[in-house]
Amino acid sequence: CWEVRKHNSSEWCHFIRSNPDCRLDGGFLDYLDGVFCVFPPRLLPLAVTVYALWLLYLFIILGVTAEKFFCPNLSAISTKLKLSHNVAVFSLTSPLHGVTFLAFGNGAPDVFSAVVAFSNPRTAGLAVGAVFGAGVFVTTVVAGGIALVKPFTAASRPFLRDVIFYMVAVFLTFVVLYWGRIRLGEALGYLGLYVFYVLTVVLCTCIHRRQRGDGLTPPGPWEPEMPTDVEEPEPSGTNSGDYGEEYRPLLPSQETSLHILATALSPLDYRRWRRKPWYWRLFTACKVPVELVLLLTVPVVDPDKDDLNWKRPLNCLHILTSPLLCVLTLKSGAYGLYQIQGTFPVWGLVTLVASALALITFISTRNEEPPKYHCVFAFLGFLASAMWINAAATELVNILRTLGVIFQLSNTVLGLTLLAWGNSIGGEGSAAPSAPWHTLGSRCRPQGVLCPSTDTFSDLTMARQGYPRMAFSACFGGIIFNILVGVGLGCLLQMTSSQLLVKLEPDSPLVWVLAAALGLSLVFSLVTVPAQCFQLGRAYGLCLIAYYLLFLCLALLTEFRVIHFPSP
Repeated sequence: CWEVRKHNSSEWCHFIRSNPDCRLDGGFLDYLDGVFCVFPPRLLPLAVTVYALWLLYLFIILGVTAEKFFCPNLSAISTKLKLSHNVAVFSLTSPLHGVTFLAFGNGAPDVFSAVVAFSNPRTAGLAVGAVFGAGVFVTTVVAGGIALVKPFTAASRPFLRDVIFYMVAVFLTFVVLYWGRIRLGEALGYLGLYVFYVLTVVLCTCIHRRQRGDGLTPPGPWEPEMPTDVEEPEPSGTNSGDYGEEYRPLLPSQETSLHILATALSPLDYRRWRRKPWYWRLFTACKVPVELVLLLTVPVVDPDKDDLNWKRPLNCLHILTSPLLCVLTLKSGAYGLYQIQGTFPVWGLVTLVASALALITFISTRNEEPPKYHCVFAFLGFLASAMWINAAATELVNILRTLGVIFQLSNTVLGLTLLAWGNSIGGEGSAAPSAPWHTLGSRCRPQGVLCPSTDTFSDLTMARQGYPRMAFSACFGGIIFNILVGVGLGCLLQMTSSQLLVKLEPDSPLVWVLAAALGLSLVFSLVTVPAQCFQLGRAYGLCLIAYYLLFLCLALLTEFRVIHFPSP
């Protein structure tokens, strides 16, 4: 499909529509047809600008969905299932981190992007580039930035454990790429290695606590004392209780269903809006359409609230909108538009059944008290938010492939730059918790909990607030989940009973540059951090950031064929 730019501009549209290699699998929009057939050739810069803005907005959709809808429901499910905190999350007073449910919440956009990219051999390079590119970015720029912001003493055993596991995962991926295919055994091996990592973390935690007698680890020379209690939310939070008694009504009153619905569908907190700078308001205004649509289609259960976030009129509406969302986004609406016996569409049947259930629920419940089966809404919200993330990830992969065709760039370089940066930067850079499940700005974190995160702003915020050790641990823990589950699950879902392998042929020599750069960065940290007695200062941070800049220059020179590397 790259050959399209070599033809005369009058032939672009015919080439795109007649070439099978230019067909985009999945998705609701045909971006290649749009840029080469809808926009005239002289407006190609305008088309690229529109696509770039839409790409940024897709990253916002992914972040908002994971942060405010996917993760809270995931937390509610783990609470309902009464999962041990040793498995789901770890206390803020421990240097360890969540490795299962909340790791999935933090890594959901990355994993879904990898699954979508692996679904098509032509876009598998995006997944490989994003997995390796994000690894290099997080282990150099983010880790180095933490050391620059706040010198600290790293937790020795968790650091060595995470680096060794990550090096094994990178080596396994290198071998798979060298072979050019991944079989069922290798895909299961990725997931098995992550299970082994989880068990290792749990075992290390039990041993650590037993040795310490359930006490706290003494802080390092640059590490402040860890709080023994959950931090109090800042007064800039979004809950009405955060503003004190002055905003609470003197007399209790029953709200009407219409008022409850209008309040629940308001994505803005006007008291907080007045106190924020203009750029925060601009970014929040951009998110309002996304949040409004998500509020209409995704229920959220909050175990920290007395009413579990029960909004009777809105939750009854969710009984209709959430199933409709699922059938209309699954396989880009192919199942939802299917005609039963050629006469009645599936979405129509779902509408009838869901409307009846919504009416029964509305009649049999009250505004003041959630029903006993309210936990079902957490599972419904989890499924609906996962479908939103999957749909956004599909559009993201398709638009990145389109930009690659326009600029004649390989999928690998797009993965290691745009996709890796977009998934790794994340967050808003705000330290104030915006909901009870947020602490220190992470994408998915119950109150007082540290989860593995690859959000640059979140990790740097933690470091500035005096917790660099936790931020550093989160850097390495989060990317282990992304590479093992992203590659393993992404390839496993593409296998069928007749085809138990997935081809992973590198589309550029840049893949080997990526693998080598990531391996060298891990070896550098594995050697230098113990050599400094785990005391990481600004010199270490500057070395890592300089290493990333050097790698980025080498990668771009390789992509533009200034430097040639022989293929293995």
